Amino acid sequence: MANTPSAKKATRKIEARTAVNKSRRSRVRTFIRKVEEAIVAGDHKVAMEALNAAAPEINRASTRGIVHANLAARKISRLNSRVKALAV
Repeated sequence: MANTPSAKKATRKIEARTAVNKSRRSRVRTFIRKVEEAIVAGDHKVAMEALNAAAPEINRASTRGIVHANLAARKISRLNSRVKALAV
């Protein structure tokens, strides 16, 4: 348990940041899910639109430290490959 005023403040800051990070992580997962649903449905146009909306969100999450930069690049790359495969 935090005893000093600075430790109590640090605890409050951590709780606030955790809430924001959870929200951002959830937002990214929602964008990814929309792309994956469009891929499963087999609709290239909708999947491409969803990917174009999701890529900046994933990159923003990596910039803000929500996910690792390599994870963000890997997710975007793999989603892009799957969307391109629909066009054939």
